[in-house]
Amino acid sequence: MKFKPVPEAPENLDFVRDVQRALPLVPDVTDDCCARVMRRAGVENRDTAGTWLTFLRALELAEETEDGTFVRRRREPERNELAESFQTRVYGASTVLGILFDEDPLEADAVFEAFSETVPPSRRGGDSTRAESVWHKRVGNVLDWAVLLGLAERANGGYVRA
Repeated sequence: MKFKPVPEAPENLDFVRDVQRALPLVPDVTDDCCARVMRRAGVENRDTAGTWLTFLRALELAEETEDGTFVRRRREPERNELAESFQTRVYGASTVLGILFDEDPLEADAVFEAFSETVPPSRRGGDSTRAESVWHKRVGNVLDWAVLLGLAERANGGYVRA
């Protein structure tokens, strides 16, 4: 399964740990997971909290129970393991990384242009202007996460493969 939601990358993995630790280890159907992430990790709104919950599932740091609540997995967010989960479980991550070169940095707009050619029409959504904006932001977030996870580097106003 590939997950599409990608939150903005934090400055470091400590924030990922904070969001993961905001989740309970034992399911509690009376607990509002989004509110808990907002309260304990300082995430600003429910939409962003929901994005984080799904993204933590993609990184294999959380799981969703049958009743729709989220629980923390007993797995520390180690960079190499997160990088592997990111590449295999986040929609578009491996494609974006495949677009980057070892040298000759590409700006985020160029990466988006190359990536957008690979998105099937069924994944683009109905409103093309809004969909383009959403995908552009998602590609930018993927690039920033790739840097955080050591898969890419910023160089000369663009990105290169690490």
